[in-house]
Amino acid sequence: MEAIRIDPQRRIGQREIQGVTKMTDRLMDLYSEFGGRYARPMAAAFLVNTVAPNLKANASDENRKAMLSAAAFLSYLTGWMAVDEGAHGRAQQYYVKSLELAGVGSDRMTYCHVLRGMSVQAANLGHGTPAVRLANAAAESSPDSTPRMRAFLTGQQAHAYALAGEKVNAFNSLREAERAVNQAESRPETFGGFNSATLAYITAQVRNALGDTKGSIESLNEHFPLRDSTDKQLTKLLFSSFLAERQLKIGHLEAACTTWNSILDEYPAIHSGRIDAQLAKVPSLLSPYRLNSTAQITVERSRELLLPK
Repeated sequence: MEAIRIDPQRRIGQREIQGVTKMTDRLMDLYSEFGGRYARPMAAAFLVNTVAPNLKANASDENRKAMLSAAAFLSYLTGWMAVDEGAHGRAQQYYVKSLELAGVGSDRMTYCHVLRGMSVQAANLGHGTPAVRLANAAAESSPDSTPRMRAFLTGQQAHAYALAGEKVNAFNSLREAERAVNQAESRPETFGGFNSATLAYITAQVRNALGDTKGSIESLNEHFPLRDSTDKQLTKLLFSSFLAERQLKIGHLEAACTTWNSILDEYPAIHSGRIDAQLAKVPSLLSPYRLNSTAQITVERSRELLLPK
């Protein structure tokens, strides 16, 4: 990026930078509401057609760094959307490009977010050891020691440690995340991002990774009432699918079917590879209960709704 050829006919300022950040916010909203398959093509087109030319334009040092930072975060978000599509190799390409842009722009905050995002990707794929390495790298590179950021990072460390079988480290990180959330939420200013609802979800994931299915269900049941207007439809459906599987695992068939049907009610508007993959498991998971009418209705609904959109 430092050696990129500058277009002398093009110049950018604060207006162009604000355009990228505002568009990124809108793309995030679309992704959160409708899924990665819906929003990522728009994000990718915006990166290629608008953001890339901006990176070649004349600008002051301050504006150039700001544009690099905006481009880095958009690339990170596009990678996050690709994960939701199930395109993990493509997601890694976006993540690596985001790290490059953030590095050149001296944007340690985005750099830290990307490393954490890569840890989340590894954790979701069940790779505990790489998830730990990336989560620790994110914590080490963080320029911000506010309670909110500490919770954001240590929560991911807890999940990664649990997947790697490091129980003591997992619970130590979880307690640290809890302390940070309590500290942040006790302050008078507005608190967003990682909050009590997120902590309950992370606790559920830690418990599940360590084999405590009942405890995981308890934590997920604590999570949903804590959600507020900042929490998005996509995560609600994804986390609900985890709940349904764990309810079935401990023998609560009726509860699991109720949860799955609540997801299926909202599913038609969603374009998410992760949600598709979760719901595609329903027929096989319920196959031992084919004589149960509630289970059979749930299976039929899932098969009907999972037809190509």
